[in-house]
Amino acid sequence: MAVRHQLIQRPPEAVWAVLSDPSRYSDWVVGTSSSRPKEGDWPKTGSALEYTVRLGPYTAAGETVVRLCEPPRRLELEAKSDPLGTARIAIEVRPWGEESLVIVDEHPLRGPGGLLHNTVIDTALQLRHRAMLRRLADVVDGP
Repeated sequence: MAVRHQLIQRPPEAVWAVLSDPSRYSDWVVGTSSSRPKEGDWPKTGSALEYTVRLGPYTAAGETVVRLCEPPRRLELEAKSDPLGTARIAIEVRPWGEESLVIVDEHPLRGPGGLLHNTVIDTALQLRHRAMLRRLADVVDGP
């Protein structure tokens, strides 16, 4: 299981404002180049975003569905990326004095990603989360 945290020097409400804005998803989620609402009112439970993933010349479509939403503290997502399968991504935003401690916990659920899950994959997720949390902090701190 890949768990990583980041202290963001803004209150939880500022972090939540970014997490709850579907147009900002591709600004902080590593690998996505664009995102758009697909279903429902993001980030209400059951709502979904679709996005484009780019890796060099390779592009693919993905979808993320909200499985649990408890503003402004908890957001649990299921990311679907064919042909890799799905992953559970839990984001917790804890007040830390005047700042926020953001904790991301991700693990594969279904498909090849779940079957092949190992420490190498967890290491790759750790690196991705490090970049993702840094990007989230930059977006929250930005103009």
